[in-house]
Amino acid sequence: MKITFYGHAALGIEVGGKYILVDPYISANPEAFHININEIKADYILLTHAHSDHILDVEYIASRTNAIIVSNFEVATYYGQKGLKYHPMNIGGSWKFDFGKVKYVNAVHSSSFPDGSYGGNPGGFVIEGEHKNIYIAGDTALAMDMKLIPLRTKLDLAILPIGNNFTMDIEDAILASDFVQCDKILGVHYDTFGYIVVNQEDAIHQFFNKGKDLMLLKIGESIEL
Repeated sequence: MKITFYGHAALGIEVGGKYILVDPYISANPEAFHININEIKADYILLTHAHSDHILDVEYIASRTNAIIVSNFEVATYYGQKGLKYHPMNIGGSWKFDFGKVKYVNAVHSSSFPDGSYGGNPGGFVIEGEHKNIYIAGDTALAMDMKLIPLRTKLDLAILPIGNNFTMDIEDAILASDFVQCDKILGVHYDTFGYIVVNQEDAIHQFFNKGKDLMLLKIGESIEL
């Protein structure tokens, strides 16, 4: 399983011979100027919720790649009404795709489209594929529901927001990693806007002091599990 960071909360995941794109906010991110969205491959596009900083490039990329959009019922059907392929889910449900199993799990946040229309309940994803398991938390506060995840799935990586203000801060993200019982963390949703700027060195140090590995990738950088 290969995971590429495209900035903010956008990720590319290669697993089971398929390409998964998560929360594509790339073209308007000045820090991701070197990422050409015309070169991004996508068989599936997973969306945690409907906010503009997570869906900006969905329609363009899905139209170009014919990708299947996977999200909550409201977000998925919103794009289905635009003629795009979609697979609707809801909290607690799971589905076996051709790359592995996906479970849609709770996130404590909000969800609305840029025009103000309802975006359903926000969520995260637990993905099991190629004998590796990852948790994509989405935009969320620290939540006791996270403790349910390791009851079913032993994680190899937790992808957590760390930017504060709109989501968890560093301290809560450390607690979240305790809740999901995973000491390998990929940080997302930080430094894109003034509200969510973090001290990266301090964040890494705080996780290290708790015996955990926080990875803050450069945009375009990848890791393999």
